[in-house]
Parts: sequence; C-alpha cells; structure tokens
Amino acid sequence: MVGAGPAGLYAAEALVKGGVKVDVIDRLPTPYGLVRYGVAPDHKSIKAIAKYLQKVLEQPGVRFFGCVELGRDVTRDELLSCYDAVVYCTGAMVDRRLGLPGEDLPGSIAATDFVNWYCGHPDAAGHDFDLSVEEVAVIGVGNVAVDVVRILAKTAGELRETDIPEHVLDALGQSKVRRIHLIGRRGPAQAKFTTKEARELGELHHASIHVRPEDMELSEADAELAAADRHVRGNIAAMAAWTTPPVEALRHIDLRFWLAPVEIIGTEKVEGLKLERTELVDGRVVGTGVHETLPVGAVVRSVGYRSVPLAGVPFDERASVIVNERGRIADGEFTAGWIKRGPSGVVGTNKSDAAETVREVLAGLGARPRPEQDLEVLLTSRGVQFVTYSHWLGLDAAEVSLAASLARGERVKLGTWEAMRSACSQG
Repeated sequence: MVGAGPAGLYAAEALVKGGVKVDVIDRLPTPYGLVRYGVAPDHKSIKAIAKYLQKVLEQPGVRFFGCVELGRDVTRDELLSCYDAVVYCTGAMVDRRLGLPGEDLPGSIAATDFVNWYCGHPDAAGHDFDLSVEEVAVIGVGNVAVDVVRILAKTAGELRETDIPEHVLDALGQSKVRRIHLIGRRGPAQAKFTTKEARELGELHHASIHVRPEDMELSEADAELAAADRHVRGNIAAMAAWTTPPVEALRHIDLRFWLAPVEIIGTEKVEGLKLERTELVDGRVVGTGVHETLPVGAVVRSVGYRSVPLAGVPFDERASVIVNERGRIADGEFTAGWIKRGPSGVVGTNKSDAAETVREVLAGLGARPRPEQDLEVLLTSRGVQFVTYSHWLGLDAAEVSLAASLARGERVKLGTWEAMRSACSQG
C-alpha cells in the first residue's frame, strides 16, 4: 500500500479482512495522510477518524514503513518484486494553477501550502506567510477555501486547544488581517462548501460575515435546483442570514459571488486583485466586462487539488488521475483514493472507493509470480532509516506530552522533520 492516508488504510483494512497481509509505506514518518494534514485543526470530530484508522495499523497482518518514498528509497520494479499486488494511494496534494498574471508574486499563496503550514506538515515548516497585511482574498468557494477563511478569522485563543503547531499559533496570534474576501466565480447555488462549513462561518465569535443581497438573488433555474437539492437549499438558507448589515467585530468576512479573478496586481509583492463580474449564459460562466479591484495584500488560491504522476505508472494528465478501471491498472498494480478518481468526496468516501479496488485486488491474486524479496530486508540492506509503527507511537506520545506541557488540549503537533525524527527515535 503506497500511502498511509484514509484511502490506503481503508484498503488495508479490507484486505486484512480478506486474509491478506499488508505493508503500508509513506514518505512521511506519520500515518493518516489528509486526516492529519488536510483537515483543519479546529475540526476535531473529523480528525477523530485517526483513532479508527489507528486500529487498522494495529492489525497483526499490517506493517508500517514511514519515511519511505517511492522513486527515492525503492523503485516501482523493486516494489512489485516484493508483493503480489501494489496499491497506489498517494492522493492529490498539489494545487491547481489559475493561469493569471501575477500568480507567482510574493503574497500569492497556494491553499495547499497554507493548509500544510497550519496543519503542521513538515515540508511547510519553513514557510513564512506575511500576515501583517490588513486584507486577504481567498479565491474559491469549496470546503478548503472556507477552512482557510475560518483559520484567518479566528483568534489565537480560539485555536489554542487545537493541535496546531506552536510556531503557527504564534504567527496567527500576531496576524494583522482584518478583512477577508471569499470569492466565487458562480452564484450561491453553485457553492461547493457543505452546509456545516457555511454555518460555522456564521458562528465565529470574533468575526462578522456579509453577502450582498443582490448576489443572493436566484435565477429560476437556481431556485428549482435549491428546491430539489437539500445541500443547495441548506447553503442558501445559511447564507440568507448574512445579507443584513454586519455587526462590528475584530475581523470581517465578505462573501462575494459572480466574480472571476483576472489579475493579481503588484510589482514586488501582491498589492491588489482585479476581478471581473460574471454571469451565466447557457450554463457557462462568462465575463461581463465590468471590473473591480480589491486592495488586498495577499491572495490564497483554492481552486482544487491535482495528483502528481508516479514514475512508470500510466497517468491521465488532463484528468490528473492514474489510468485505471475500477482501481485496476495492470496485473499486480492498483490504485485507490483521489489519485484514482480525482479530488472529490469527503474522507468517508474513500471507504467505498477502497472497497471497489480491493475487490479487484482479491480477484487478481495469484496471477503473478510469487514475491522475490521482503521490503524490510531490502530497505535495511541499503541503509534506509524507515519509521516503524512503534517509532510513530513515540512521535505520537511526544505530541501528547507537548500539549500537556503547554496546557493546550490533547496534542500539539511537532511540525519539523528534525523534531519528528527525534521523537521517532524514542519510540
């Protein structure tokens, strides 16, 4: 199993139930993938899924190999020589580009980078985001965009009981951000965030929220959609409460619809965001030629994730997925999760997705020659310092201990490679 996130561990669980032994490898020293590094720190109920996934790793037929990267520590051919089947579950954690002028200016931030930073991903430990600006624009109206807005809008005190790394909490505590613009190209009926996420924006203690009444006007088609779709209807109802003048608050959120980004303005850094008013014509979003510019000092781009190709594995660049049929790639090779189907669904969606792949795996067992070698022996022979499940438990205990010492809730993440490796060595 390449990838220790929900897709990989749900697939491992199903395989173990089928009597199959499973090795789970991940390039990070930690399991749980998106649950650990994609779910916002203040969403504790969703993060609790890790407790369920932990039970999978504790099954007698499962081994964990952390800090093992496909292509660096072991090749695709070597991996195939170690197993009857290999399942790729590497997710989709690279941001999609907007293709706008100014997109690479300092202060233009990929949501993936910002989320990794506040979730304590070790690759993001050195990121330095300028939070001294007063206004920020977040482009996109999906759950990730709403998470980013909520984290920017909350105070450090509100985030103190979460597992957010200490250096991130300190940076957010010094934030000068006062106004956050959440931008959608389409209308409120097409917003992708869940109703739960929407309601949370309206319940922030130190931030007000406003949406322009004219932006909430529904076309006949959108009204019919809202009547037929509970998700759309719930979102509309939640947002309808935000059309009244906002109350005074430490921070303010402007939810804007029918605006498409045209240019990120600036010379040495972001100084503004140029937008064009949009409308729907025959179901397509088109510009109206009416422009406005927001005086923002930072832009967070949250328009979707994409997967990264794996060397030698057939990949559809346009769809950004591994070429597969119900999870099957070729004899002995399979895939599950976002790299199989694209970045869609919630965490739990990966369970049914993994079950489909596992049916293909079980049907194909025995079709290839028996494994030639053991991964642990191979890695040890070349001096790869992999992380076992016991090592991970050492890291886990260190984070729990750190939280206790700081009086900060259940755990505080260690957010650097050095600290994580040091804690693993104690396991």
